[in-house]
Amino acid sequence: MNYNQFRVMPNTKVELSKISTSDTGKYKSKKEAAAKLKENIKKMAELQAKLYAQDKYSLLIVFQAMDAAGKDGTIKHVMSGLNPQGTQVYSFKQPSQTDLQHDYLWRINKALPERGNIGIFNRSHYEEVLIVRVHDLIKYQKLPDKLINNNIWQQRYRQINNFEKHLYENGTNVIKFFLHVSKEEQKKRFLKRIENPAKNWKFSEADIKERAYWNDYQKAYQEAISATSKSYAPWFIIPADKKWFTRLVVSEIIVEAMQKLKPDFPKLNKKQLAELKRAKVLLLQES
Repeated sequence: MNYNQFRVMPNTKVELSKISTSDTGKYKSKKEAAAKLKENIKKMAELQAKLYAQDKYSLLIVFQAMDAAGKDGTIKHVMSGLNPQGTQVYSFKQPSQTDLQHDYLWRINKALPERGNIGIFNRSHYEEVLIVRVHDLIKYQKLPDKLINNNIWQQRYRQINNFEKHLYENGTNVIKFFLHVSKEEQKKRFLKRIENPAKNWKFSEADIKERAYWNDYQKAYQEAISATSKSYAPWFIIPADKKWFTRLVVSEIIVEAMQKLKPDFPKLNKKQLAELKRAKVLLLQES
């Protein structure tokens, strides 16, 4: 698969209304894509083992989307083969009072993956230029008045770019996914949550209230993605109306990103190899 068709190149102006939410590429059915997804899950597990053993790079995977776009399901299915020991998952919700006593990247820094690990952000620092912008929550973030001006969002894009470049230059590779779902598909999924008792817990009245801001969110996403898709931290806009295709594409991109890191098991030096031989002899001599 040519995953680059979903990649937002630097300095590209994104127009979400012109990007398909239902594209499935060459795949026509869930069954057709299932085998490839299974293969990618296996590859990820193998690459993760090497990444963890090498203990030099880390990978940060960011998921952003409108409600019901499939973030939780994508994380669950695509990451199903990973070793929990080397995986860190964080879901960022409303900042706490402690969070608000610091800059907006403070809580993000605390959640970054350790070397050798894969970090998964279900929502992220991008909430600070999305929901904060759409609902004008910046006024509650205890910033000095003179710092809240007409350039606040452009300043935050710059800060986020600098932050992600810093991560890249220190061994943390960042890939970011926007799961692009249509308003009609979101409606269908909301109705399923209401009609299915097992999924009632996933729905709240707030979901309907947020839906009323659909156009505002689309505009905020467009601008944020356009400003922050860089070579060192690219955005990928993934069609999300067909969950099986979303999961396949995400798995393809993650495998490719991990392969580029060229992780490998550490090579032992002569002294270490000699120690292994001595240890083997001692073990075999045990009664």
